[in-house]
This record gives sequence, C-alpha cells and structure tokens, in this order.
Amino acid sequence: MLDGTALTPDDEEYLAACTGYNLASHRRPDLVVLTESAADVVLAVTFANDHGLPIAVVATGHHGVAPLEHGLLVNTSRMNDVEVDGPGRRAIVGAGARWNDVVPKTAQHHLTPIHGSSGHVGVVGFTLGGGLSPILGRKYGWGAHHVIALDVVTADGTLLHADTSENSELFWAIRGGRSSIGIVTGMEIELFPVSRFVGGGLFFDGAHAEAVLAAFARVTADAPDELTLSVAFLRLPPVPGIPEMLAGRFVLHVRVALIKSAEDIDLLLAPLRNAAPLLLDTVQETPSEGFERVHNDPVDPAPFSEDTSMLTGLTSDVQQALLEQVGPESGTGLHIVELRHIGGALARTPQTGRTISTADAAYVLWAVSIGMPDDATGIAETHHVVEAMAGWSTGTRYLNFAPEDGRPEAAFSTDDWARLRRVKTAVDSRDVFRTERPRPRP
Repeated sequence: MLDGTALTPDDEEYLAACTGYNLASHRRPDLVVLTESAADVVLAVTFANDHGLPIAVVATGHHGVAPLEHGLLVNTSRMNDVEVDGPGRRAIVGAGARWNDVVPKTAQHHLTPIHGSSGHVGVVGFTLGGGLSPILGRKYGWGAHHVIALDVVTADGTLLHADTSENSELFWAIRGGRSSIGIVTGMEIELFPVSRFVGGGLFFDGAHAEAVLAAFARVTADAPDELTLSVAFLRLPPVPGIPEMLAGRFVLHVRVALIKSAEDIDLLLAPLRNAAPLLLDTVQETPSEGFERVHNDPVDPAPFSEDTSMLTGLTSDVQQALLEQVGPESGTGLHIVELRHIGGALARTPQTGRTISTADAAYVLWAVSIGMPDDATGIAETHHVVEAMAGWSTGTRYLNFAPEDGRPEAAFSTDDWARLRRVKTAVDSRDVFRTERPRPRP
C-alpha cells in the first residue's frame, strides 16, 4: 500500500509535482509518485520495473536536467524528517529535507552541517553532487566526504544500507555520482562544532571590476582555510524579488565567510574594502542559522541554464581573460558569473576516497543565464564563457553546477569515471535510472 500519492497527467496536482525550483527543467512523466517513506520508493521502483518505465528522481529541483518525457518520476519532497544526535555530532535526514529543515535543528546543539548557500536547496542532492559549502567547505571539505551512511533503493527495487563497511562500492559511487546510481531515501551526515561565523557581502559598482577582481585574487592567494570567498559578476534583471540596488545594473558581489574571531576579518578584507568605493558592506558576526545572508540567493523559482569549469588559478592573464568575457566592456548578457575559491580541505583526499576531481583546481567558475531553454543566446553565452577560459581549466567541473549536456564524465577523473561505470553496471545494468540524457548545445 502506497503511503504517498501517485499522479498522472490528468490530475490537478501533477504539474506542481513535476516542477522544481529551476523552471527551465521540463518533466512530463507518465506517472509521478510523491513518496512519504522508503517503502514508497521501493514500490515506485518495482512498479516502474514491472511496466518497463525508466525512472528519474526530484526533491527540490534546483539542478537543471535534460528534458524528461514519459517514464516514472519519484518526488521525495515529502520525506523531510530530520533527527539530530548532538553528542554524536551527526544527523539523519530524509530524502526531501532542505537545509532550512536541518540547520535550525543542528544549531540547537551548537553544530552545523556542510550546507549550501540557500536554505531551500535539498540536502541529499546538494551533498551527493559534491556539496561545496560557501562557509564550511575550505575548513572541512566537501559535503560528500562527510556522509556517514546512506539508505538507497537500487534499480531492482532493493533497499540497501551503505557505508564504508557495508556495500562500500555503492557508498563510494553515490557520494558524487548522484541519482544515476540509486535513489537515496535517508542519509546520515557529520556535524561540526560551528555555531557562529563572520560573513555577508561586499558590493561594488561593476565599473570597478578590474580592481576588485585583482584584490580578490590577492586575498584568496593567501587566505587561511577558515576564510571562504567568492565573487559574482551580477547583471540581474529588474524583476520581482531582485533588490532595488541590484536590479538592472552591473554589480560585483564579494561573498564572505570566516570561521574565526570577528577581530580577524578587518585585516583579511582590507585589500578588498580598499579596492574601490563600496556600495554596501553587510559583513558581520552571524549565528549559523543566518547562513543564507552570505549569498542572498533568490527564493522564488526561476528558469535558468548554467555551465561550469574548474580553474587552476587567478593570475593576471586569467583575470584579463575573464574581464574580456564578463567585465564592464564585454557586452555580455549573462546574469551571473561567479568564481568560488576552493582549496584548503577541499583539495585534500579523505581516507574514504573521492569522486570529486579537484586536482590542481583553485576556483570553480559558474556561468548562469536566466531564461527558458528556448533562449539559445543565453545558453550559448554560458558555454562561451566556460570555453573562453578553457586554457586555465583543469578539464573537469563541479557536478552540481554542470549542465545536462550528455557529458557526465566531465565531472570526474578518468579513473573515477571508469570505477563509477563499473558500479553503475553492477547495480543498474538495464539503465533504469536514466538521469543523464544527451542534449545538443545550441
């Protein structure tokens, strides 16, 4: 007996169940199952197998996906239970939990998970795609490497427990391989003794992009692991939900997070604060529940397309090349182009191995165009920026920012991709979980 709800295209709730945060993702399956338990996921997968249907999964739908026609869609958004073990510094989260479901509960124990920039992002999808935290990442590493255990339904409808000692290859693969390997119904994650941080944003007029980018490069070159910075070139449209200061103008937003005493921040940020006149400075000491104020990500769903790569450094020639693409004289129509500083613990290999290829990577480049997929110009611009910076790329990319362009292997090293394919073949030889479909570039 299904605890949740099954919907067909004739049902009133069908469209909402298919639609996630990224409105550019087109999902029109034959059946949607809104699951409420692991048993529901098993039933959904078993039903799909009995009827020869391919399977996809969605929780919050922040990551863009290739068009989904037919098949069965498992929507786990109702599975949002959270249990926190304070003394053990761990939490167990359901498949549909968002960071806003988790962080307030861990904060009661003066602990913080490796979370994303937005409280509306799903915990499982974020973590299994790597888990690049804008606050804890450089200090503690990738979220995927701090997963303790997983409960996962494989393609034959079997519910398995996976950790470093039980189903260890599946455990390795799904932490970075996402839902093409199986559907996670619950996840146990490590928590860290962080209850406050110093963070916020520095905003500059885009005319000062060259000076700000140079200062950003200097600060990140010697940054302690406790300091995480990113810089975003913003050209946001004047639409509802966009702050008046940002709407319809070119602004640089330096995102700041420091897990140290507030006394250290002024010295660390001095080169940036002195680089150009500030439009706004919101950096201040903040409780861990206030993590969203660093990036100030939009809350309302929107259509967008993206592309990404990892860069080896931010030398003067890299800066010049980037400014030619997205600086004040570039003429670009891209709405967001961001550089996230990585390194620190993100560059160190944990004992459990990695499926996240960061060799020689110092920054993640992310280009975003707001608009539906039929806006070929915007999508082409995201690809163009990434391709223009290819001379300084590691050749790999961060999976959570990667487009579904039929090149999933681009997120992994050659050896890791081969190992992932072996695990995929072992647990899903018929390719039931068809989450990567080729889509030609415009």
